[in-house]
Amino acid sequence: GTGMRSHYCGGINESHIDQEVTLCGWVHRRRDHGGVIFLDLRDRDGISQVVFDPDTPESFNLAEKVRSEFVIQVTGRVRRRPAGTENANMPTGQVELLGKQLSILNAAATPPFPLDEHVDVGEDVRLKYR
Repeated sequence: GTGMRSHYCGGINESHIDQEVTLCGWVHRRRDHGGVIFLDLRDRDGISQVVFDPDTPESFNLAEKVRSEFVIQVTGRVRRRPAGTENANMPTGQVELLGKQLSILNAAATPPFPLDEHVDVGEDVRLKYR
């Protein structure tokens, strides 16, 4: 079916390697690393790591605009994470999704400072945005 998703983020594992899947959720975290964009995609079931590389320029350029808490839908191919990048703390930590198609379903209004109590935000910023 042409539903929103084929799987939940927390359900992707080695049994899905080389399968095409569609995930839908909130962007938990975004990282740029060595010319590649990593998105941690979160739904009610867990978190999956999605990778966009410049070989798919359209999706890559869109991924550059994605920020935390954007709601996105992504279709791609599950692959084993490169040796040394596995995350034993995550059920999905052995695999990642190589993103091929990306849709931004809802662009979040990112707050002016990270919603993370460990970040020390200047008093002037807090006052300005309270």
